[in-house]
Amino acid sequence: MKLYKTAFNEADLSRIVEMAWEDRTPFEAINTLYGLDETAVIDLMRQQMQPSSFKMWRKRMAGRTTKHLGKRGFLVGRFVCPSQRTR
Repeated sequence: MKLYKTAFNEADLSRIVEMAWEDRTPFEAINTLYGLDETAVIDLMRQQMQPSSFKMWRKRMAGRTTKHLGKRGFLVGRFVCPSQRTR
């Protein structure tokens, strides 16, 4: 297991974990910003989270198509509720 604390500061680690939890943030975006592929993100999440939280995250991410750009049914997009529109 790699130790990521030396490579990233606390703010970066926090942001990577946040991006990994988000449903619509693909692993490719994390790779572009931080140079971590999916396997490295999984290792980092295992290291940073409690075992029960990690298991819950892995169960949630299993089969999630929005976490991979190639599997998405849409190109770009973010859901915005009509009541949130500023126009």
